Amino acid sequence: MFGAERTRTLLGPADPARTAAVAPPRVSAHDLINQAGGTAMAARRRPVRPTRRLVLAAGTLAVAAGAVAVLQPFDRPAPDGPRGSGSAAGPVLVPVAYQFAADPPAAGPHLRALAGRIKDAEYDHQGGRYTYHHTKVWGDPVMSSADGRHHVAFASETKVWQAADGTGGQVNKQLEPEYPDQESRDYWRRELDRRPAAGLHANPTMIPLPPMELTPPPADPSRLRELLKVKYGPGAASKEVSTLYGQYVVPRAIRAEVLRVLADLPGFRWRGQVTDRAGRAGVAVTFDDREHDAQSLLIFDPETGELLAHERLTLSPVRISSYQVILDAGRTDRMG
Repeated sequence: MFGAERTRTLLGPADPARTAAVAPPRVSAHDLINQAGGTAMAARRRPVRPTRRLVLAAGTLAVAAGAVAVLQPFDRPAPDGPRGSGSAAGPVLVPVAYQFAADPPAAGPHLRALAGRIKDAEYDHQGGRYTYHHTKVWGDPVMSSADGRHHVAFASETKVWQAADGTGGQVNKQLEPEYPDQESRDYWRRELDRRPAAGLHANPTMIPLPPMELTPPPADPSRLRELLKVKYGPGAASKEVSTLYGQYVVPRAIRAEVLRVLADLPGFRWRGQVTDRAGRAGVAVTFDDREHDAQSLLIFDPETGELLAHERLTLSPVRISSYQVILDAGRTDRMG
């Protein structure tokens, strides 16, 4: 179950379908479940926006890229699991708690100060043939009930090893379902428990990655602004920052420049100290896109300036729409 956003994150500018217009029918997840049956859960289609399929390496599917209120560590089971098969166990997602929840200051001065004091990351002193990324994502695709009120998505972890020519390997692990609110959890526990779990406990296999052109991120500020699509506003830039860090091991100088680019954009607010969903301390900025009833959240490491997480929330009501947590990034000579 992989959506367009994860495919774009992995393939980036080399995406052969980036200009394709694909418009599948809008079918609710409830109807899809009824149509597909219990053995076809992994093939469900997202009801609210188009998806696409990319076939690589003779039919191998290429996928995913790539707070004081923390739900739980990723290696512990979710509490309060449902009775029955257990296929619908999973937490309700709680928005990250901000240090400055009300009347947050403008983010520009804080981002510039952070850019000026960041230190080397561990990977700045690593070598190796492959860049390595370990991410956890949720919210793409999302299943919705027939009336559009209740939502669920399966979290997944992805590990990617990628050489400069694009080759390498990728391991995807589907995790438990997670819910944006308690009402959705109650609804989908009933729906999903009628079906056996699909692929939740399967041993993940290494997917080979084909050659592709990978262009390192530019250090030049003007080119970096183009890469981050700042001309489309802070919401687009937030997404592109997440894509950048999900695909590349970003050097210190470029990390600092990314912060300065964001500092120059109007609308970002400083949220201060937070804790991300992996339990790590960070500092956060948000952008409220009132036109689309959405908020973008970026969490940075306060020492190195690395991106730790990117989240998308709805504003009315406030709840999680999607998240990406970058659990690890570095360089290595070995896959697996």
